[in-house]
Amino acid sequence: MNNPRPKVRLSRALGIPLTPKSVKYFEARPYPPGVHGRARKQESDYKVRLREKQRLRAQYNIREAQLRNAFDKAARTGGKTGEALLVDLERRLDALVLRAGFARTIYQARQFVVHRHVLVNGSRVDRPSYRLRPGDVITVAERSRAMVPFQVAAAGGHAAEVPPYLEVRHDALAARLARLPERAEIPIVCDEQLVVEHYSR
Repeated sequence: MNNPRPKVRLSRALGIPLTPKSVKYFEARPYPPGVHGRARKQESDYKVRLREKQRLRAQYNIREAQLRNAFDKAARTGGKTGEALLVDLERRLDALVLRAGFARTIYQARQFVVHRHVLVNGSRVDRPSYRLRPGDVITVAERSRAMVPFQVAAAGGHAAEVPPYLEVRHDALAARLARLPERAEIPIVCDEQLVVEHYSR
């Protein structure tokens, strides 16, 4: 039976489960959607690099222009562009709300930020793309804490493994970016060098 859910289709197309719900569908059909999904075709270098870029975009739920801007900024750092790109994206507010276990998916994390449920250093921030610096503290607004998703989060219901660059107190719905992440600690499925090659061609 063809599954119409867009996140499931996107997960299968990119080869990674993007939401908890898509995991079971992805495991049942770990090949791309469509009639030719099972056929293993030789892919061009361009297609391989393009898919890796799309994977990265999907995992952070960002637009092409946002990823391109982040890449251009990373390319100016003088270090490893791919690593600099991922460290920069990982500093996004919506990504850290997800990593802290305050949201179930990156889509929900973005929604919480846009709807002004999240504070940074005590001030309301409604831009998912806001970049945090080491020492910055994320909290859930007092008036939002009674909402069911945040009650679940406070009980540790969304918490996977909290990465070592975050200090989290689920019961207080508070998290602190202790330091910049290292590439090996960032829970993203991506060969960032292919993304660099895609944009550098």
